[in-house]
Amino acid sequence: MYLSRFLSLHALWVTVSSVMQHYPSVWGHYDVCKTQIYTEEGKIWDYMACQPEARDMIKYVKVTLDPPDITCGDPPETFCAMGNPYMCNNECDATTNELAHPPELMFDLEGRHPSTFWQSTTWKDYPKPLQVNITLSWNKTIELTDNIVITFESGRPDQMILEKSLDYGRTWQPYQYYATDCLDGFHMDPKSVKDLSQHTVLEIICTEEYSTGYMTNSKIIHFEIKDRFAFFAGPRLHNMASLYGQLDTTKKLRDFFTITDLRIRLLRPATGEIYVDEQHLARYFYAISDIRVYGRCKCNLHATGCKEENKKLFCECEHNTTGPDCGKCKKNYQGRPWSPGSYLPIPKGTANICIPSISSIGNPPKFDRIWPNISSLEVSKPNQVAPKLALSTVSSVQVANHKRANVCDKELLQCQNGGTCLKNMRCQCPPAYTGILCEKLKCERDPGGCSQNSGNVAVLHGPLLPLTALLGVTGLLVF
Repeated sequence: MYLSRFLSLHALWVTVSSVMQHYPSVWGHYDVCKTQIYTEEGKIWDYMACQPEARDMIKYVKVTLDPPDITCGDPPETFCAMGNPYMCNNECDATTNELAHPPELMFDLEGRHPSTFWQSTTWKDYPKPLQVNITLSWNKTIELTDNIVITFESGRPDQMILEKSLDYGRTWQPYQYYATDCLDGFHMDPKSVKDLSQHTVLEIICTEEYSTGYMTNSKIIHFEIKDRFAFFAGPRLHNMASLYGQLDTTKKLRDFFTITDLRIRLLRPATGEIYVDEQHLARYFYAISDIRVYGRCKCNLHATGCKEENKKLFCECEHNTTGPDCGKCKKNYQGRPWSPGSYLPIPKGTANICIPSISSIGNPPKFDRIWPNISSLEVSKPNQVAPKLALSTVSSVQVANHKRANVCDKELLQCQNGGTCLKNMRCQCPPAYTGILCEKLKCERDPGGCSQNSGNVAVLHGPLLPLTALLGVTGLLVF
């Protein structure tokens, strides 16, 4: 009896340990925006970078089809099984619930039998192309955290493009091409994600891996988010610190996993053979039973909550920020330019909170102490009306005396990358750098970004540790 209990507990411990290996403590979950700490002068707030929990984003999506009349059933029509063109006893009728296949069935609960799915009209107008655009819109910036998965009830398309938008559908960029023959369909050599690397992770590829004809166990198409994460975090995503560091410092990489809209372009239905059987065109159509998109609201590391109001998603902003993405400072909290939070240093990151405007502070308070480890503004005593400035990064404000705050100095607010502090008023930066403390590369403002050929690789000195020292990696990823 005791032995069986011991074995059961041991099995449970092994299971828990195995699961926890995938979620090491060094990840930094960033699920708290602030916490109270105790000092000699009382309780104060310690602010840190924070982000909402990842969730199923399909719950909040709006779907649009183009052409709008591409869904089958109006008028009613019959269609054939993909594997047997002589089995044409299936019917689609928009006026009958049991026979209708509207778009919302792409997003309903799966697991029912028979399965529910959206379906297009058949290819009755061949040789005119049968093409459909399915647009998924959130009216909110989303950061993807897991693979995009599309499950087809028909055969997987012979040709398809997955596209993304970062500006609410005004412009589109390809995410990935899918084809039974990439060279013939898109004039591209076939590749898979396994052919990529850290330096080519942003490459747009065409894959033949998911475009075979109808097979019972081969209905799914993936866009591999986690496999791309693994180039930085390792095969089992153990080294998330490395991934967070790269996301923090490489805008193009961060933008790659960020969307406002997705578009599925179905260009050619599954034929299962080289030639289209013109005698049985009712066997060619598109049908999708499920689409999965997991991610989180982008809140620039200034919120842990994201709520829906009037069918729109909004970040529940902290750190004295506001806006749908917490992308600006609140009124009367514009004492320095808005800045996104930072994942670094792991595991708490840096809050980069908005601080009160000079005009809203009133008479300058007595700043008799600086808190080097707290990126916050806080009241350290209940009867202290004016806030105490605190410092955690070079982007915080250090107060050197009772009358004026220094922009730079030779201690905590050192000018970076060889810059020179002029009378504590400003940093004189080298030609290749800009920013309050010379912390930014000028080439980052260029449309093409920074490249290895430019010779501009930021090397941080002073209070900010280099990314290589923090993460233990060989160098920065430069695109």
